[in-house]
Amino acid sequence: MKIITVTLNPAFDVHCSAEHFEACHENLAVVTEREAGGKGVNISRALAMNNVKNLALLAVGSENGDEFCRELDKDGMEYETIVVEGRIRENITIHTNDAPETRLSFTGFDTDSALLDSFEEKLLPLLSDGDIVTFTGRVPSGISIEDVKAFLRRLEAKGARLVIDSRSFSKDDLLDMKPWLIKPNEEEIAVYLEREINSFESVIEGAREIHARGIENVMISLGSKGALLVCKDGAFVARPPKITALSTIGAGDSSIGGFLSAVYDGTDPAEMIKRAVSFGSAACMSAGTRPPVPVDVARVYADVTVERI
Repeated sequence: MKIITVTLNPAFDVHCSAEHFEACHENLAVVTEREAGGKGVNISRALAMNNVKNLALLAVGSENGDEFCRELDKDGMEYETIVVEGRIRENITIHTNDAPETRLSFTGFDTDSALLDSFEEKLLPLLSDGDIVTFTGRVPSGISIEDVKAFLRRLEAKGARLVIDSRSFSKDDLLDMKPWLIKPNEEEIAVYLEREINSFESVIEGAREIHARGIENVMISLGSKGALLVCKDGAFVARPPKITALSTIGAGDSSIGGFLSAVYDGTDPAEMIKRAVSFGSAACMSAGTRPPVPVDVARVYADVTVERI
């Protein structure tokens, strides 16, 4: 079984530290981290850091792609790139002592559906039944959702199991494609269901409703409260121990990495959700957008509780 991550719209994650941050005012900040990122890249990095073989396939801008690739090389990632005109975008996260993180996400390079053709040309010869392909992050401007859906269907026809984590897709899109795994958070599940989600019971009900409509694995991120998985074997909730979080950027991507690492090892759903929470929580223990390191994953894993509900 192969795991391949697809990133059409990568980003440099720039982390800044400021004593205070106030909107509509000049704020003095210091850059503390500048890292190669993007949701698919984050998943691949989390897997690579924890010795799970995978391939990252990503688009890079001609103007600053070399710098991006140097960062991937530092992490020992296996990757292939498709070069497009323009610059890889930047996401800026401002960390302060007296307020939650503030994030600014910029749009990426303009492109068109020819980029999907280039990805497909590389992907199709690699795929066989049961391989996993992740499609995460926003779809770049210039590419239609319908073109993306057609592209993903062709990957499915080659036997790929699809993981989708992207706000570019509506509930109807997801129900139309029926990916193997989705990972919305509580806010996103409320948008999909077009109703208020205000209790754990309503989260479970919503996840079961979406699963019943054809999505095999529905994993709901619950933030510091852990995660919920609804699948053909039932519903499972994993709760992490209390940790000191240095950064939440990329934690959701790392949780997907944890889930896939358990799938790669052929484990059961309880282990899948336990590893997802272990990877995601451990990622929060590192500054910036760094992946979860094995020692932190093991420490968290020992105290994660899983309950079948």
